[in-house]
Amino acid sequence: MEESLKLSTEQKLQQRLTPLQVQFVKMLEMTGPEVEEEVRQALDENPALELIDSNEHDNNLTEDSSETFNESAEEIQLADYRNEDEIPSYRLEARNHSADDKYYEPIAVDSSDTLIESLNSQLMDFDLDDNELAIAHYIIGNLDDNGYLTRDITDINDDLAFNVGIDAPLSHTKKIFEIVRSLEPAGVGAVDLRDCLLLQLKRKKHSRIIDIAADIIDNYFDLFSKMHYDRMRNLLGITLDELKHAMAVITSLNPKPGSILTGDISDRTRHIIPDFSVEVDNDNGNITLTLLNRIPELQIEKTFSENACELPVNATRSQREAATFIKQKRDEANGFIKILKMRQETLYRVMQAIVKLQRDFFLSDDESKIRPMILKDISVLTGHDLSVISRATAGKYVMTQRGIYPIKLFFNERPKEDDDTSSHEILAALKEIISNENKNKPLSDEAITGILVEKGYDIARRTVAKYREKLGFPVARLRKELQ
Repeated sequence: MEESLKLSTEQKLQQRLTPLQVQFVKMLEMTGPEVEEEVRQALDENPALELIDSNEHDNNLTEDSSETFNESAEEIQLADYRNEDEIPSYRLEARNHSADDKYYEPIAVDSSDTLIESLNSQLMDFDLDDNELAIAHYIIGNLDDNGYLTRDITDINDDLAFNVGIDAPLSHTKKIFEIVRSLEPAGVGAVDLRDCLLLQLKRKKHSRIIDIAADIIDNYFDLFSKMHYDRMRNLLGITLDELKHAMAVITSLNPKPGSILTGDISDRTRHIIPDFSVEVDNDNGNITLTLLNRIPELQIEKTFSENACELPVNATRSQREAATFIKQKRDEANGFIKILKMRQETLYRVMQAIVKLQRDFFLSDDESKIRPMILKDISVLTGHDLSVISRATAGKYVMTQRGIYPIKLFFNERPKEDDDTSSHEILAALKEIISNENKNKPLSDEAITGILVEKGYDIARRTVAKYREKLGFPVARLRKELQ
């Protein structure tokens, strides 16, 4: 077979983003605090950037009035308390010491432990040798945030031999494992949900109801998970009241015991910072949109101006390098300022279009009045590409008179092409139907569909099932409650 080489030309169209466009897309996706951090980082790294000083008057005022400011640091701290009763005693103590003496002021610290720290500290109450403590620590290290053991105890025993150098009998490792399962919170160290609930029930004071609850979880867990109450009652030979009390005990248990220590801390620190504010004048129906901009204004530092790049005729190498550096940093600074401005303008235009289309909602704060709206609707009003709109709304929030809403909430498709009813309106109607249903005989999806049709919503059963799952409601059989 003969091989030959040949040269050919080919023409093709390719769309490539410039570095400036890539940076703009990246910044558009960022939340307000993330952009603020980006600005701080840019100010630190690029000497050509500086803040626009708009507080000269305020600074002069501060300098002029500094002579009349006589409050001490202690007086400023005491002013933080609403009244004298709230002031801690150590704040009022007289400091009868010389100026050279050290004074140690109490400092508030976070004393909360993580799940692993809490469990490891509890091991000190047991008479364990070094090897046993190492085994217990290794087992605890394999627990997830909910307190469940993520691996088989046999595999852990093998790991102890190969990775830690502890060659312990499997029976001994299981004994240490049972000690871990006896720690607080109850249920920690469980291998699955059934095991977790049983561990908690075994800690409760013995009674007939507790025995029934344990029997249900231990022997009839499948029936319990599917809420076949009548079959459970017949198989257990108990009364309806006894079943009710046993179910109440079971539902009071914590399916994620480890989250007591791992989940609460993050929940307390999690907060939302809105990007927009919408205010309504109820007298004339005017809506005011504000971009909550905490991003400072930037400008080019004077020494990096255009004139700074001018070189003499006989410029040295170091002078040319300095001029190149100045030009590079100035161009980067100009690009950064331009991107910030583009981001602000894009966000405002997109949100302005959303407010225009969802005017009824912002006037009433009623989610059922959110009309059908997709990315294409905003694109028609703003002229922006769909990807730009998607990035501009991702992770952003708007503050109204009644609360803070994610921007993505306002995007919803029509259940049918020729229907102007929004999915939010149907979701609200569906939620009301399920909330008011007979809990002893929950409505099927078919029955809910019939009720919605009677209310004027032409919707298919499969759509009802999809919306029901979106609201977090299970099927009718699993919504049944003991009455």
